[in-house]
Amino acid sequence: MNIQNTTASRIEEIIVKQRGYYRGESTLKLGFRKQMLKRLLKAMKHCEKELSDALYVDLHKSYEEAYMTEISIVYGEIKNHLDNFKDWASCEKVSTPLKMFPSQTYIVKEPLGNALIIAPWNYPVQLLLNPLVGAISAGCTAILKPSPYVPTVSSVIEKMIAETFDEEYVAVVQGNREVNAQLLSYRYDMIFFTGSPSLGKLVMKAASQYLTPLVLELGGKSPCIVDRECNVRIAARRIVFGKTLNSGQTCIAPDYLFVHKSVKEAFKKAFQEELKKMHGEDVEKSLHYVRLVNDRAFDRVLSYMDDGDVVVGGRSNRDTRYIEPTLIENVAMDSPLMTEEIFGPIFPLHEFEDIDEVIQFVNERDKPLALYYFGDEKRGWKLIRRTSSGGACINDTIMHIANENVPFGGVGNSGMGSYHGRDSFLAFSHRRTVVTTPKCFDLPFRYMPYKYFKWIKKLL
Repeated sequence: MNIQNTTASRIEEIIVKQRGYYRGESTLKLGFRKQMLKRLLKAMKHCEKELSDALYVDLHKSYEEAYMTEISIVYGEIKNHLDNFKDWASCEKVSTPLKMFPSQTYIVKEPLGNALIIAPWNYPVQLLLNPLVGAISAGCTAILKPSPYVPTVSSVIEKMIAETFDEEYVAVVQGNREVNAQLLSYRYDMIFFTGSPSLGKLVMKAASQYLTPLVLELGGKSPCIVDRECNVRIAARRIVFGKTLNSGQTCIAPDYLFVHKSVKEAFKKAFQEELKKMHGEDVEKSLHYVRLVNDRAFDRVLSYMDDGDVVVGGRSNRDTRYIEPTLIENVAMDSPLMTEEIFGPIFPLHEFEDIDEVIQFVNERDKPLALYYFGDEKRGWKLIRRTSSGGACINDTIMHIANENVPFGGVGNSGMGSYHGRDSFLAFSHRRTVVTTPKCFDLPFRYMPYKYFKWIKKLL
């Protein structure tokens, strides 16, 4: 299936319509926002099978994985906003210092306005619709740009959105990077982008032309550290889960391993055993093992096999874009396996004895989107305090994304801004300070020529 590029004239038409619609102030009403959130939830439930079938066609993603990692996460996000967005939107009265007497101070949340949401292909439902939930609850309009690399999913989403919302409110624009460039040439009130750091820089450059606020959800090389005090079996199981989920095509997938010398051999054995438990003797026949998204991705990931010695896995099939989960040792620190985000099921493994050397290694590189530590919890907390990452887990992988009540986002090269739950609402909102002062009562001390300065000074 090929995706047809939305024409430049249609893009401009949609943008003009959405600007006009937002100025009509319909989206400011909380009742309207609630109705739209419910409408999105109903549409998703109606299209759940179509969406999951499309995910299987494009990525070989099983219904179970599609539901767990995509559809249910959007359901949870919508329900969280339905339960809480009225509180998030409420006017906050804050304390006012004596020097401002008799004024009172408030924080008012107002929508930013017209939003552009650009999503990648690896979780094409979740990463497109979760930000949309925030845009709706905050009172924005939205243009959605799905990835052309998952054409079946993108087509289903376009159809679902068109049947659910008027395009002057929410619309889908389809196409390649040329379409992205056309979209980014226009002015928006907010841009939400999920993708690679290199593309994130282009988005940021485009946004800078109009000083448009933006959220960048990027990626990077997320370290996974297995210390001597770990439960080897559980560590291996949870790491296999995190690395093989979506065939490693996850922005928060563990990207490389540091394993303590004392448990390295036991871990390698446990990794292989847990892999068989999850996916069977032949992973290629697993019902729950995703394929690489296209031939280019397959060729790129497969090329990493030459950068070290394969100790687990190593098989592949280009016809089906299958690459077996693979552990590789003796990898040079300056090889692409250790300098580029892998975004696939290959896992370089290094041993260590001194945790300080691992911390130094992590801190000398770009801040990752995620960091994973397996071992003693107190040692894990010490490591977290001495490093920086978008999110982190102690004795687990991936699961910090599953809680819609906490922010998800990167830091440094792995992104800026955050979303999920209240943070999604705030990402698409402006927190506006409003001061009210009685008109019938006026103290003279603040006015020139400052006759009362000696008393004023004591208040300041």
